[in-house]
Amino acid sequence: MNPYVLAILLSSLGLGTTLTFASSHWLLAWMGLEINTLAITPLMAQHHHPRAVEATTKYFLTQATAAAMILFASTTNAWATGEWSINDLSNPVASTMFVAALALKIGLAPVHFWMPEVLQGLDLLTGLILSTWQKLAPFALIVQTAQTIDPLLLTLLGAASTLVGGWGGLNQTQLRKVLAYSSIAHMGWMIIVIQYAPQLTLIALGTYIVMTSAAFLTLKMSLTTKISTLATTWSKSPVLASTTALVLLSLGGLPPLTGFMPKWMILQELAKQDLPLIATTMALTALISLYFYLRLCYAMTLTVSPNTTNSTTPWRTQTTQASLPLALFVVSTLGLLPITPAILMLTT
Repeated sequence: MNPYVLAILLSSLGLGTTLTFASSHWLLAWMGLEINTLAITPLMAQHHHPRAVEATTKYFLTQATAAAMILFASTTNAWATGEWSINDLSNPVASTMFVAALALKIGLAPVHFWMPEVLQGLDLLTGLILSTWQKLAPFALIVQTAQTIDPLLLTLLGAASTLVGGWGGLNQTQLRKVLAYSSIAHMGWMIIVIQYAPQLTLIALGTYIVMTSAAFLTLKMSLTTKISTLATTWSKSPVLASTTALVLLSLGGLPPLTGFMPKWMILQELAKQDLPLIATTMALTALISLYFYLRLCYAMTLTVSPNTTNSTTPWRTQTTQASLPLALFVVSTLGLLPITPAILMLTT
């Protein structure tokens, strides 16, 4: 892609998100979301491959549907209350419609079906943008309006997403689909605690972005998109294979890695709010997710010589990817747990 065009598209992505962050008016927020969608569409379709075009079309249709629902919900709310301010979402029909639209935007269950299919059709770097940056603007709106939304609806969305995210990833052989289901599960963790402690949602979102960036960049560095090719990365680069395994375990929320921190704090908050049943359900769904991360780690580190693998060894091509961002994200993914008290102090 032409570097000037790429610069325009990436700055438009930044502009759309910033516009939604800064807006207090529904139309301005909607405009930011639309700029975001339109900016990432050419990035998704840049590899002229049928899968990429199909993924782009699916993504565009779902995002356009969600944007239309947001516009309809805000118009309904303005009609009922006479207010266009984001903080005045007092109409119950409008607030329910708004949550449904934002759930579709970020891929919460039960409106998550587009997410694995779209991510599967993209290259790893565009998939990284879709899994991280594209979640920021909708989350800003959810955080602003969380107190006006029905708590039961948010709890159901969160519990369903963690369950679907764990269950859906069990049978996958494609790494991008595994990361898509991982994203759905993490979104569920964030949504379930947003009504009680929004700062925990922001901590969880920050750690999720760091961990997912590390996962995508390590897979990009080793040029793997399937479990079968993952099994041969050890002979190619043992250090990178070990790092990838640790990053995946951090995504699963295994102590003493960074991924344990948000899960631990969210479970603690749910227990404080007298919701032991929901906290137990969330912990059990985290175990399901951990199973498929362990499966990837097994394929990567325990099926090495002298054991046999059914996959062909890939060519050891030299990668041109910069290693500094990867190193920063990996260090953050593996070592932030000891500074949990400092992070909590900064956010409260």
